[in-house]
Amino acid sequence: MNDSQDLEARLRQIGARRYHNLHPFHRLLHTGRCTKGQVQAWALNRYYYQAMIPLKDASLIGRCEDQALRREWRKRLEDHDGNDDHPGGIERWLKLTDGLGLDRADVTSTRLLLPATRFAVQAYVHYVRERSLLEAVASCLTELFSPQIITERMRGMLAHYNYVTPEILSYFDKRPPQAARDATFALDWVKQHARTAEQQQAVVDTLIFKCDVLWSMMDALHYAYVTPGLIPPGAFVPRVSDG
Repeated sequence: MNDSQDLEARLRQIGARRYHNLHPFHRLLHTGRCTKGQVQAWALNRYYYQAMIPLKDASLIGRCEDQALRREWRKRLEDHDGNDDHPGGIERWLKLTDGLGLDRADVTSTRLLLPATRFAVQAYVHYVRERSLLEAVASCLTELFSPQIITERMRGMLAHYNYVTPEILSYFDKRPPQAARDATFALDWVKQHARTAEQQQAVVDTLIFKCDVLWSMMDALHYAYVTPGLIPPGAFVPRVSDG
């Protein structure tokens, strides 16, 4: 096995052990054991992550001297922000929160976020802005594992929640091919540019960091809305009728 193959194997092992599809909150969500209020809390908090992705990607483009990399990375902005003809991922995520009965102004204002959600997402954005370009690109490698969680999510939510429809889950229709495209490019780029043992370790550490970001967001949801159920002041509180 050569160095680049060894690096890829190490990265895939991290995903197998640390990706947030393994988190107890996702297990509850995907097996129909969440109340509607818990599903709403997940969607509202995840919106902040979705909304900040274009800012993260724009910051990478803004300091990238490689024209080919900039051109490839611009696709990500359009995927999330959309264009005049097609809504992007952010708008499709709002279709989900609308369909779950959340007020759009409450969602887009982000005023009801869990504090840990805000801190985790901002840590991710600052990481991409401040670390090396290699680490910035490597931070998206969790997309290697996202098709699995998307498949589990769509199948489980459609099977178990009668208020969830294919239409309000339309965000997830486009993500598997987009994520596969983006992950393939980023993995190839990282394998090409991480030439030294130190650089390869930086890539590994970056993927661990990104998995920790996503895991910590799930921890916050579980702590606030499952066990022990301590919702921080100012955060979203489900209505009693929503469970």
